[in-house]
This record gives sequence, C-alpha cells and structure tokens, in this order.
Amino acid sequence: MTRLIKTEWLKMKKYSAFWWVMALTALSYPGINYMFFMAYDKMTEQQSTAGKIVKMAIGNPFAFPDAWQSVAYFSSWFVFIPAVVVIMFISNEYSFRTHRQNIIDGWSRGQFVTSKLIDVLIVSLLITLLYLVVTIVSGFSNSGDGTGDNWGKSYYAGLFALQTFSQLSIAFLIGFLIRRAFLALGIFIFYFLILENILVGLFRIKVQDIGRFLPFEISDRMIPVPAFLGKLDTPENYQKALDRIPLHIGLTLVLTAIIWAICYRVNSKRDLK
Repeated sequence: MTRLIKTEWLKMKKYSAFWWVMALTALSYPGINYMFFMAYDKMTEQQSTAGKIVKMAIGNPFAFPDAWQSVAYFSSWFVFIPAVVVIMFISNEYSFRTHRQNIIDGWSRGQFVTSKLIDVLIVSLLITLLYLVVTIVSGFSNSGDGTGDNWGKSYYAGLFALQTFSQLSIAFLIGFLIRRAFLALGIFIFYFLILENILVGLFRIKVQDIGRFLPFEISDRMIPVPAFLGKLDTPENYQKALDRIPLHIGLTLVLTAIIWAICYRVNSKRDLK
C-alpha cells in the first residue's frame, strides 16, 4: 500500500494540470462563500427596519456554528472542478498506456484500481482541508468573541468529505468506463450541471420527488440548504430535509461502494489494450 501511495503521489507532483486545477479550486471555494457573505452583509448592514428584521430573522450563516453547514453547502457547488483532474488521472493512464506498464512491472489488476482509489482519496482530502480552512476563517471572523457554540455543527465536515469522495468517485467511474478525457469530461459536466438538475426538478413536480435517488442528488441531500435559506420554505419541509440526512448518508455509502465494486470488476475482465 505504501508503494502505491508513493507512486501515485509522484505522478501527481509531476502533473501540472493537477496543480492548476487545485489552484482554481483554492480560489473558487473561498470565492463563492465570500460572494454570499458579501450579499448577506449588504442586506443586513442597512440601518433601516427591514435590514434589522432580516438580521434578526436569519442570524449570521457565516458565524459558528452555522458556518459549518453554510460553507459546506456553497462549496459543494464546485465539486466539478476537482472532478476534472480525477477524470484526467484515469484517462491519462489509458492514453499513455501506463496502465499496462504497471501490470508489466508486477502490479495486479486490483492494485491498479486501488492506486486510482488512492488518487480520489487524496484529492478528496485536499478539498476537505480547504473546506476546513474556509470554514474556520469564516466562523471565527464572524463569531464575535468566539465563546459561543463553535463546534455544534462540525459534523458537516465529515458529511462534506463523504459527499466530495462520493461525487469524485462518480467522476472517476465515468472516466474509467469511457477512457477518453474530453468525452468523459463532457458527459460528466453535462450530467452534473444540466441533466440531473432538470430531472430532479421534473421528478419533484411529477413523481413525488423521486429525483432524490439520482446519483449526485443522493449525496447532495446530506447537506441541506443552510438554515437561513431553509426559512424560505415551510418549517415542516426543512425539518424533513434534516431528518433524511441519515438516510442519504447510508445511500451515499452504498452507492460509493457499488461504484468501486464496478471498477474492480470491470478492470478484472477488461482487455489491457
């Protein structure tokens, strides 16, 4: 296992696209949260009665403990950026035939997939660390003296990590099955940004919200909208979303396990061409 980790890290270190994409991610995650914070700040800084009412009604979603959920929710919109590098990692193995070289060098087929699993875990860990930095900076910057309940919703860090790993695993599966980078990226981005959102909306209206069982939506619903946005809906509906978090944790774990089981199975039978 140590050899696999060292090998994959050496590949990452020398892959310039990896660092470019991670740099873009490092800008986008704090950027989206800062944008929403500025919108909140502008809305509540007004000295009018309306501004005061808004501030009293929604509190500060970027202060602890709500920052854990708010930053996780907004940051999750940009998982398609690190997904690009995950797809490139696996497609490059087939483009440059390094998957065959690994087998020739003594790796088993299972070790090859395990090495790619390590890639996805490393990227997910880096993304989660970035989320933690943004959350902690946001939380302490907006929490006054910092003596309140700073860690009450810190479990969202674990949910964010699981969501990120699950959705990057879907990206990996697409790249693994298709093997051509631009085609896989096109399919992933189209489905992630357009098709599934359309289907979720249609199913919510037509088929009793069955869209919550679609691949990305399963893990998306582990992190419901922040409480201040939840107040735009009825309290009953928002509470239902919170109550369903354990269900979606379980579904996410099952789906992610199935994805990697498919990868191991397909690779064990696939021609090395």
